[in-house]
Amino acid sequence: MLYWWSKYVLLGPLLRLYCRPTIEGLEHIPSTGAAILASNHLAVADSFLLPLQVPRRITFLAKREYFTEPGLKGFVKKQFFSGVGQVPIDRSGGNAAQAAMDTAVRLLRAGNLLGIYPEGTRSPDGRLYKGKTGVARMALEAGVPVIPVAMIGTDKVNPIGSKMWRPGHVHVKVGEPLDFSRYEGMAGDRFIERSMTDEIMYALMELSGQTYVDVYAASVKEKAAQAEKEQQGRAAA
Repeated sequence: MLYWWSKYVLLGPLLRLYCRPTIEGLEHIPSTGAAILASNHLAVADSFLLPLQVPRRITFLAKREYFTEPGLKGFVKKQFFSGVGQVPIDRSGGNAAQAAMDTAVRLLRAGNLLGIYPEGTRSPDGRLYKGKTGVARMALEAGVPVIPVAMIGTDKVNPIGSKMWRPGHVHVKVGEPLDFSRYEGMAGDRFIERSMTDEIMYALMELSGQTYVDVYAASVKEKAAQAEKEQQGRAAA
């Protein structure tokens, strides 16, 4: 219930006024049945503005930290993200990764529209980074198409680190569904899953116009954090 209230009453009207979102290619999203919406990820705003433009409900896999913050603020965030259809996942790897995969496949087999960011994290600099193969495994295990979606302009209205959003224009471009039925029964084959993921990322690059970087965004962030830590250490010495 909170999902629809947020979309049409609580947040939607304000976001439409503030971000002036538009969409093209909406006809590529099926009115019924399961599919994966694979999107680039520029800002937190992506998870608010994409659902605003799609008539169907979208369920996103969200990092567990959104649901575990202590205190009153954490309680409010947990209730909000749960209410708008976000499903918490543990991204620490191993058994946690398998549990996230199982959750995604269960949602898809139930006929849901699943939103996912193949890069695994927000782009640190506006470029498009290497996709993780989990999206391919989900598509194969659930037997569903992958629909590429490019979010354009969300990094301008919601820059990384900003506490307040800025007025702007956000455009959503939806590409044609990618059919991977030719790989049916090949879930778990890492070469097939990498090939599928690269095809998805190429489609996102074409839609978004972003420069593609063949490394994981998380690795770039880790290196930047380590460099900053070393710099601080030298400054304190």
